[in-house]
Amino acid sequence: MFSKEVYRKRRDSLRKLVGDGILFFPGNEESAMNYRGNTYHFRQDSSFLYFFGISRPGFYAVCDVESGNDTLYGEDFALDDIIWMGEQPSVRELAAGVAVDSAASLSKLPGELQAALRSGRRVHILPPYRGDHLVRL
Repeated sequence: MFSKEVYRKRRDSLRKLVGDGILFFPGNEESAMNYRGNTYHFRQDSSFLYFFGISRPGFYAVCDVESGNDTLYGEDFALDDIIWMGEQPSVRELAAGVAVDSAASLSKLPGELQAALRSGRRVHILPPYRGDHLVRL
């Protein structure tokens, strides 16, 4: 990972180019080979990695072009996960590490996107290239 200022500058540069609306960045999920517990080696979406530097599955991000605020969406690990994997950073800690203003649960993301669309704001997203992204959208 680079310093958090690098990621902030990248997002700010993109905001200047886009001009208005919100930018939606879906990160990748793990991809199963033959069943859910047997996954391919994880590879984060390149755009998400470039702007947020987080190479973990299950994260999404929204950048508000007008306000300059960024939000990282994800879920903290449960106690069962921590028992198997050891101490893990929280979503809030990961967000702070890449200069993201706030962190929220994934359950809040659909409401945020729907509110933006209802208010007439443009939601900018790169064309999805994975089937699971299309299903989630």
